Amino acid sequence: MEDNTIDTQALGEKIVKVLKSIYDPEIPVDIYELGLIYDVFVNEDHNVKILMTLTTPNCPVAETLPVEVEDKVKSLKMVNDAEVEITFDPPWTQDLMSEEAKLELGML
Repeated sequence: MEDNTIDTQALGEKIVKVLKSIYDPEIPVDIYELGLIYDVFVNEDHNVKILMTLTTPNCPVAETLPVEVEDKVKSLKMVNDAEVEITFDPPWTQDLMSEEAKLELGML
């Protein structure tokens, strides 16, 4: 059981690294630092579920961004399958951005 935990933790870190390579086309900050990723679940079968939001419900990338996230996460060797669920509860606000993102955008 112990190995599996380390496995999923390592996989979680790899997933975060992938998420940090995906950028919101309107803001020059990655979706992870922007706070668009609410949760990442990895089960013992290495199926990944990502709960994320968009900056606005009518975001121009509402159709393409979740697909890009799924595809990039699925491309990880250890990932069996990936699914993205979009939620607007709670709605995204600038408060969800990391300090790094705020600094990047000159908000600090």
